[in-house]
Amino acid sequence: MSQHVVGVFFLHLSSDCGQPPLNTRIVGGQEAPAGSWPWQVSLQQSAHFCGGSLINNLWVLTAAHCVPSGNPAGLTVFLGLQSLQGSNPNKVSRTVAQIIVHPDYNSVTSNNDIALLKLSSSVSFTSYISPVCLAASDSSFYSGVNSWVTGWGNVGEGVGLPSPQTLMEVEVPVVGNRLCYCDYSSEGITITDNMICAGLTEGGKDSCQGDSGGPMVSKQGGRWIQAGVVSFGVGCARPNIPGVYTRVSQYQNWVNSQITSNQPGFITFTSTGTNSDLSVSCTGLPPIPTPTPNDLVLFMIPAVSCGQAAGNSRVLNSNSVASADEWPWMASLQKNGQHVCGGTLVALDFVLSNADCFSSSPNASDWTVILGRLKQNGSNPFEVTLKVTNITLSNLTGSNIAVLQLSARPPLNNYIQPICLGTERTFPEGSTCWAAGWSSGGGGEEQVLQEFQTSVVNCGNASADSICTEQFTPEQVSDCPKFA
Repeated sequence: MSQHVVGVFFLHLSSDCGQPPLNTRIVGGQEAPAGSWPWQVSLQQSAHFCGGSLINNLWVLTAAHCVPSGNPAGLTVFLGLQSLQGSNPNKVSRTVAQIIVHPDYNSVTSNNDIALLKLSSSVSFTSYISPVCLAASDSSFYSGVNSWVTGWGNVGEGVGLPSPQTLMEVEVPVVGNRLCYCDYSSEGITITDNMICAGLTEGGKDSCQGDSGGPMVSKQGGRWIQAGVVSFGVGCARPNIPGVYTRVSQYQNWVNSQITSNQPGFITFTSTGTNSDLSVSCTGLPPIPTPTPNDLVLFMIPAVSCGQAAGNSRVLNSNSVASADEWPWMASLQKNGQHVCGGTLVALDFVLSNADCFSSSPNASDWTVILGRLKQNGSNPFEVTLKVTNITLSNLTGSNIAVLQLSARPPLNNYIQPICLGTERTFPEGSTCWAAGWSSGGGGEEQVLQEFQTSVVNCGNASADSICTEQFTPEQVSDCPKFA
């Protein structure tokens, strides 16, 4: 990047979701403390028949098989409910104005078993009523990931929930789709990519009848993220027969196409370690797809805690020379020892940049990446230099992205941290963002990292894959005053 600033960071958060203030932590489960799962709802037509989850102040996510007719008549949604019987001081109810069943729902195979309910009016959030986050499309849930399922369903096959029918919770590990496919093949049931499974090999813990439509959630970084919607199973809590859930991450585009304002909070859930499910094999199991070098699929990159800069306390309407720990994800991409472009650390050993920085067939050995750098000239006591082992350029029409794989993982500290990647399809006009980079002629003799505040604007006729900001120039950045 010799002529322009690279690196735009958005400070916009789509939804304050998945953070129950009263949560400090079915079959084989236990009663849930009041307020532990404030997104849990009860669908009732004179009595409880299915669960669901609140995903913003007006919409509920549930299973399509709970509302197959799409007719909202007589349907009531109860929120803030603790027990189906007795007093519920935090209870709120709404009728349903609209039901949207996924157009490809198949009642025979249970594929695409997902639906949206629009409430008759919005609800106010409290300690007992608040939305859950939803797993974004690039989420990964490896075998063994801890998850929780909640509901008012049966506590055993044919055994109803005893009075006063208090909300139950159960912890179950994710079962990989390949193993789940093998488990269900003897039942003549096909597990698809639109499903996710959870349960114990020995059985004993599971969702059951009456839990349908309710949430399966996992916790990451202080937020609860919904991975699944209770869909089906064979019996309840049987050995080697896990529960099957609709995989929420498969439906981000569909949900956002139906909810066009105040969209739910989608967050990427990333599993760590290795996925043991990849070693599973059985008759009829499809082979594991092998990605090609041109498949630029960023969700295959393992992420870590991101977007936290110890020295960054940005204020509005400001621009300046940056300090060492304000943008710890900034990378200097160097070819044969010379700075060429900026980039951003997006995982422990991957950097994202602009494809225009490279030739059509770049040689990775010509490139190095410097992290923790503040000055292009002068001392940088916190910097780390890493070799590049692979450069992947996007071959998608209209895209302009390059991903660099590093030779090693850098030590993370206040000066080297990965950034979070936005999962929203759109950022509202006026959203505040910051650009940073080593612009030509900026930063004085030492060429210190520059920063500049700008705002999102309408792109007009630009590609739908673009995002536009107010115009700024390297001169604006280099003329910025230095913070005292």
